[in-house]
Amino acid sequence: MTVDFETAADPFRRELLAHCYRMLGSLHDAEDLVQETYLRAWKAYDGFEGRSSVRTWLYRIATNACLTALDSRGRRPLPSGLGTSGATEDDPLTRDHEVPWLEPFPTDPAAIVVERESTRLAFVAALQHLPPRQRAVLVLRDVLRLSAAETAGELGMTVAAVNSALQRAHARLGDLSEEEVVEPADAKPLLDRWVKAFEAKDIPAIIGMLAEDVVWEMPPFPQWYHGGEMVAWHLTHQCPAVPHGARMIATEANGQPAYGLYLRAEDGVFRPFNLQVLEIGDGRITRVSSFFDLSLFPRFGLPSTA
Repeated sequence: MTVDFETAADPFRRELLAHCYRMLGSLHDAEDLVQETYLRAWKAYDGFEGRSSVRTWLYRIATNACLTALDSRGRRPLPSGLGTSGATEDDPLTRDHEVPWLEPFPTDPAAIVVERESTRLAFVAALQHLPPRQRAVLVLRDVLRLSAAETAGELGMTVAAVNSALQRAHARLGDLSEEEVVEPADAKPLLDRWVKAFEAKDIPAIIGMLAEDVVWEMPPFPQWYHGGEMVAWHLTHQCPAVPHGARMIATEANGQPAYGLYLRAEDGVFRPFNLQVLEIGDGRITRVSSFFDLSLFPRFGLPSTA
């Protein structure tokens, strides 16, 4: 008996969303492309002959839909990936809504390890520097573990072309794809101190938890800060939070610890300010990426007030 489309295809919706996110760097765009993938697949399902698995077939449709979308879209960077130097006290803080910024991705703490590793902000940001077809080859080979022959079939390339593209992608990314993810549970003592210090706006305590070469960035602001001294200056002079005027609600983004940051308004209600994603290494916070797109809050299960 032929399995109906919904039964056959629905189990792969979550992993296809992660796949489209890796390719596009945007949660919003990934959701649109998954919808397009399922629409295309539903229309073509009567002609599906089972020469490959439904999962492989869906990935082929999704990958090619992403490549088509990337023909008309630029890469999605983080501010530190724009090729500019870290900001100083002389650089005014300005928003830039013309840049299509990289967006965070809501990972489930129970998600399989491969999803959490392959959606890390640093990894997805690095993918943005690859040409679209190289990006697709690297994701299919290194993340989905397809063979060179399978990847060639997915993308309409030769095996030699796939191997060449993968080699060039590895050379561009270096060892980034081999970094280990720090489990949020393993960093709980550090994160507990972080929340306490941030809600109190205890800047010396915050700086004490940062790596020496920490990066602090805040899309859609193109300015970013490098090192504890500049981060301290930013928090002192530009961050509007006041001591005990902030609350943080934990979530997870890109397989990394994250927080919805809420600031107290004049009416005493704590309202969304930004979504803060942390990267941790060697027991310290190495990068803070704060996203000022408040439409992300419900997608991360965060409430409208705190």
